[in-house]
Amino acid sequence: MDPELYNQYDLEQDVHRITLYSTVAKEHQHISGKKRLYLHLDMNCFYAQVEQRAYNLYGLPLAMGGWRKPNGVARGIVATASYEARALGIKTAMSAFEASQICPYLVFMQIDYDKYKGLSRQLKSILDTYSPDVEKYSMDEYFMDITFLLGNSRRQLEAFAHKMKNDIFRQLGLVCSVGIATSKTYSKLASDLKKPKGLSLILTPDDAAQYIYPLPMDEVWGIGRRRYEHLKRYGLLTIADAHKQGPAPFKKLFGEMQGQLFWETVTGRDRAKVLTNEVHIPDEVSYMHTFSDWTDEPTLVRGEIVKAVRKVCYRMRGYKRKARRWSCHIRYQEAHWEGVSFAFTTPGFTNLDDYVLTACLPNAMEIVNSAVRKGIKIRGIGLHTIEMQQTEQLEIFFTEEQRIQHLYRAADCLNNCYGPDTVAKAAIHESVKGNTHFVNRS
Repeated sequence: MDPELYNQYDLEQDVHRITLYSTVAKEHQHISGKKRLYLHLDMNCFYAQVEQRAYNLYGLPLAMGGWRKPNGVARGIVATASYEARALGIKTAMSAFEASQICPYLVFMQIDYDKYKGLSRQLKSILDTYSPDVEKYSMDEYFMDITFLLGNSRRQLEAFAHKMKNDIFRQLGLVCSVGIATSKTYSKLASDLKKPKGLSLILTPDDAAQYIYPLPMDEVWGIGRRRYEHLKRYGLLTIADAHKQGPAPFKKLFGEMQGQLFWETVTGRDRAKVLTNEVHIPDEVSYMHTFSDWTDEPTLVRGEIVKAVRKVCYRMRGYKRKARRWSCHIRYQEAHWEGVSFAFTTPGFTNLDDYVLTACLPNAMEIVNSAVRKGIKIRGIGLHTIEMQQTEQLEIFFTEEQRIQHLYRAADCLNNCYGPDTVAKAAIHESVKGNTHFVNRS
């Protein structure tokens, strides 16, 4: 058996994130100002599209993330929906119950994350035949560096994109939208212009002025709702406004370096790299789980907390990161009770479950038991890191026991090779049963 197989952490295990990063970073840009060409591919309603293909649900309104109880009442939250459902007014983050009121015959399906990961890997294999530089931005979005096509005509570029789209449909039965532009940011914006099945080329300043400049600035990655509110006070509503006013207001709002970077991103001046082998280490590692059937059994909640710690610590070991400060959230049933969050500290920086559980469980179970005594049921739990560092750094006053280190190293080796639940604490079987948004958590 190849020893490397044992060391391959599945960092996407049970991680239902949208993207790997949210804007262009300075360290991810080319030093030279050489002109480049980028392609961004976006699968249309990926989860819903895969399920429509798998179960021949074409033409039916489909909502992903919800389910129906035995009495027919819809539960859960809509994570995404097919275009047929969107046309009826079904939106992301809408409650499944509200969606079912809009469309009583709406089809609900839970998210089968492992299925989509498998198809995403097949998609990546196809894209690798079209460019040596392919970046997986998310499970259903990819960037490609196609600078080798820079001298080609518009018609030739369209033919290249159409051939790739046709190959994807022929091999996977899935459709996508594609944007081609001279900046990574504008290629991402271009792919969103003509959904579904669209193809947009932004190759000249006139193309950008016609199709990109009128877009509101918050459609650019990195410019979220809060930053957009600040920008609007300076009269910066659209991308065209950023071109007109220059970098000065951005620098005033966000600082000299960050402001310049935001302005370059918004105006398509970024020199972003296609990150082919980059490991994207998040600022924090987190886990959140909402129960479909609320519980007043402390033992079951304890099992869910053990599971949360296991998931978070596993990913941290894969990232080669440790944490000392953490936060746990116990969510209550009642609408007027948000729940209780508390911070806790481990004896030192660690990514081993035992130390985290010893520090977390006493406080967590005191909160859970107190709620249950008051007749409050528990709706969900969450855990996330507050402060992380690289594992290579040593501490003076704390050292993880080698016996425990070896235990988790061996468990990870077995789980990485034979499946995530090959070796696990027995307490994870004390969990809250029922459906969730995701098949693998039900």
